[in-house]
Amino acid sequence: MDERVKFVARLLDGETMSGLCREFGISRKTGYKLYARYRDCGVEGLSDRSRRPYRHANQLPIQIETLIVRLKRERPAWGAPKIRERLARLYPDIQRPAISTVHAVLDRHGLVKRRKRRRNRATGTPLSSSSKPNALWCADFKGEFMLADRRYCYPLTISDYASRYLIACEALASTKEVTAFPVFESAFKAFGLPRAIRTDNGVPFASPNALFNLSKLSVWWLRLGIEIERIKPGNPQQNGRHERMHLTLKQEATRPAAETFLRQQAKFDDFLQCFNTERPHQALGMACPAEHYAPSTRPYAGLPELHYPFHDREATVTTCGRICLKRRKINLSQVFAGQRVGIKQVDDRLWLASFMHYDLGYFDDETCRLEPITNPFGAKVLPMSPE
Repeated sequence: MDERVKFVARLLDGETMSGLCREFGISRKTGYKLYARYRDCGVEGLSDRSRRPYRHANQLPIQIETLIVRLKRERPAWGAPKIRERLARLYPDIQRPAISTVHAVLDRHGLVKRRKRRRNRATGTPLSSSSKPNALWCADFKGEFMLADRRYCYPLTISDYASRYLIACEALASTKEVTAFPVFESAFKAFGLPRAIRTDNGVPFASPNALFNLSKLSVWWLRLGIEIERIKPGNPQQNGRHERMHLTLKQEATRPAAETFLRQQAKFDDFLQCFNTERPHQALGMACPAEHYAPSTRPYAGLPELHYPFHDREATVTTCGRICLKRRKINLSQVFAGQRVGIKQVDDRLWLASFMHYDLGYFDDETCRLEPITNPFGAKVLPMSPE
């Protein structure tokens, strides 16, 4: 209060607003506000004012709140809309509160059952085992480490399960999808397409909050006809061959770390060459991985077109993860952004949404909310086309 009085007094003596505000450590907006309060109310206007809001949301007179609680206890199965309507009929002279206000009253009195949000928990998929090259690739991010220039490096590695051949080892600045896409595309162009790729359940291979835990990267793999295999969370031994390679990578190519990303990538390139062509592998009878590996017979030729001849219509998913049907918007998932999906009417006002030959779920044209069906990617993810 004393500081405010001094501020206004010096302002009345002719000192400038800007100089005084800098000296007292306040903004010019606050300075003009204090001066306006002094002009309107005198010195008393400079005292502290209550911060209590003029209006409280969802607050009703105690008598109406009591009536709402009593009606709920008389009719426990009724929700806020029915109680509000009953209240309006019993007491037509009372202003009808909003449904959200009635619900808030019931919630404050512990008369609302809160639904726990269901989280998509990753469970993994059945895992295959093959002795043929390119039947299964393994991919993962080796644990990050700091370069000499104080930046973190996230190595993305891809290997062939059967031959242990190290397909890629790239020094990336993050684990985001935008950095992983070019690595896989280069691998597909150089070595062809595998039948399946095994990963963990982390980003960018999976999205914990997306539909069926898919990610944009895994959706791209599905479009290319690649199966998805995911290890069970907390069980890195299910990708043991790849993890064992990471141990060798850590010992030979990250200690000590290089000064920059460019020099660290040179160390990875040297390691990849040595691992594939020079280093004998005990599990291969002391042969080198390059002696057991050959590129895939399935060339990478981009994405095939999607068509749904047995559906009523097709729609392209927007960048925000929606499709439009009769001017209504249905949320699918952003991982399908830009993809074509099929829509089929299965009953009156009931529709089925499909991606490729996977059924995603049902929605009605009233709520426009997709209700997912049994996870088509949980038990086994099949390729779009056979090998």
